[in-house]
Order: sequence, then structure tokens, then C-alpha cells
Amino acid sequence: MAKGYWIAHVDVRDPERYKDYVSTAKPAFERYGAKFLARGGTHHAMEGKGRARNVVIEFASMQDALDCYNSAEYQAAKAIRQEVADAEMTIMEGYEA
Repeated sequence: MAKGYWIAHVDVRDPERYKDYVSTAKPAFERYGAKFLARGGTHHAMEGKGRARNVVIEFASMQDALDCYNSAEYQAAKAIRQEVADAEMTIMEGYEA
């Protein structure tokens, strides 16, 4: 079974309130076994519009990635994020060789 990944590019407008998003999202991430592969850190936007914060989260399956996003816990966090940050997010299936 292929893993699922969240890939997010975020510009945070209110860093203090963004902490509320992080703490509110944590139960969903724990419930669905999220593993953060990249979370902020140094990056180089090589093509297209770059964002200040880039995140890659791995899940055991595509279904876990989708279920986490659609969970009540994450939807509550998303409502906070949308008030305090601009973001693009993609959920994609991993590649199995």
C-alpha cells in the first residue's frame, strides 16, 4: 500500500495565533500517525512563488492522509489556520518502486 503525503506551502500572517493551529491540529496528527518529514527550515524556491514555510507530512496510507484532513479535529485546526495564514496544500499518494 502506498503512503500518503501532505505537502503544504504556508505564509503565516499571525505567528502567535498560528500556535493555536498547531496545538489544535496535534490530536488529528497523532490519531492518524502523521510523521513530519519537513517542517519549516531552510529552503530555496527555485521556480514559481515560494512561501515562507514548507511542510511535508507522511502517513501510512493515502486513506490515512485523507481521513486526517477530513477529521473533525483537523477541520477545527484548519479554520484557525485559514484566519492566520495563506496556504496551498496537496495530498498525494507516494510512489512505490
